[in-house]
Amino acid sequence: MNEIISAFFNIISLLILIYFFFINSIYFTLIMLSIIGISRYRNLTSYVKLKELFHLPFIKPISILAPAHNEENIIVESINSLLAIEYPRFEIIVINDGSTDSTLKKLNSAFNLTETNKVFRKTIDTMPIKKICVSKTHPKLTVIDKEQGQKADALNAGLNIARYPLFCAIDCDSLLEKDSLLKLVKPFLEEPDKTVAAGGIVRLSNGCEIKSGQVKNIRMPQNWVARFQIIEYFRAFLGGRLGLNMLKSLLIISGAFGLFRKDVALKCGGYRTNTVGEDMDLIVRIKKYLHEQKKPHKISFIPDPVCWTKAPETIRGLSSQRNRWHRGLVETLTYSFKMFFNPRYGITGMIAVPFYVIFEMCGPLIEFLGYVLFAALIVLGRANYPFAILFFVAAVVLGIVLSIMALLLEEFSQQRYPRLKDVFIITFVSVAENFIYRQFLSLVRTKAIFDLAKGKTEW
Repeated sequence: MNEIISAFFNIISLLILIYFFFINSIYFTLIMLSIIGISRYRNLTSYVKLKELFHLPFIKPISILAPAHNEENIIVESINSLLAIEYPRFEIIVINDGSTDSTLKKLNSAFNLTETNKVFRKTIDTMPIKKICVSKTHPKLTVIDKEQGQKADALNAGLNIARYPLFCAIDCDSLLEKDSLLKLVKPFLEEPDKTVAAGGIVRLSNGCEIKSGQVKNIRMPQNWVARFQIIEYFRAFLGGRLGLNMLKSLLIISGAFGLFRKDVALKCGGYRTNTVGEDMDLIVRIKKYLHEQKKPHKISFIPDPVCWTKAPETIRGLSSQRNRWHRGLVETLTYSFKMFFNPRYGITGMIAVPFYVIFEMCGPLIEFLGYVLFAALIVLGRANYPFAILFFVAAVVLGIVLSIMALLLEEFSQQRYPRLKDVFIITFVSVAENFIYRQFLSLVRTKAIFDLAKGKTEW
């Protein structure tokens, strides 16, 4: 019996080790592709001046949709940030999604709102709209006051009222740099018939100096929970999404900052309200729809349009956010599982969906099981030195290498942290996160899978 148990542990250990090495090899490949992608992008943008884009007669107007629920502390600053955007023609639609604080009152006070009898076509069903207001002082601003239905429902309400062919979905607590839309719209100008969505990079505003809705001085946050997330965001956006974009396998446009063709989103039914991962879910359904219609399409990630957002600074807040994100990922992939290794959906079915299922969805669970198994072998006295060394290399050393490479990508692409002190801190965090932070997130995401299985649906 002991021999059978030993053989079982050895087989499971070997499979987990192979998985660790394989997944890190994939991420290493994505980072190398990201380096190529950034080089290409820099070469192309060196010939394009944003001021020239501003005056192009065929540049499409944009509706900015900003759902808000109990955002009284930041709502005015956020809207002022949006009003300062440099773009030829745009409108801002704030959707007050059943706020119970003074969000609506502050909007009314700051922007002099007046109720309007605006007529719109209700293409997507949403929770009832109480009233629609426009600003007397800022003609571009419209505010929808509706009953609470959560973020996806609020975005659908905004889609019903949006006037323009492109819409930008952002989080109401996020801040856009003034030229972000001009940079993000470029794929729609280069390939207007194919491009259906584009996303920019999300950076953390924790610790930064903010004036008049704009990030003025970029600084490293004092909070360590936020510091760990900075390198994580580098790895996710510059090392992950840019690499997947090179493979035409991008399935996520951040809900904090994305630009979409309105007609395509409406044909797909808008945002699905029975998922907490509405951003990824919309992209997957768009790709599914366009593949089934046999229409060529393109979804792009652009590495320099920047959206600043504030990350959680407590363990509880971080756990809640990542639990929700992972439940949304699982919901989306299981809802569209028919695309998994299905050649009918091209690269999406054969590469993108399998990547997200095998590595992004199952990765945290397998990684967590690896740590549990490693600990169990030590307790049972069955661990051997070759396995311990290989496990440490696969689980920690390769993770450190990937984090350092993500930091180098940041320095190569934009160098947003100019102070040498901040670079040293990020470098330290790149190493330290692989010993506690990464294992903690594996546990959080593993718990998310079980929470979803138990029927947890709330935010």
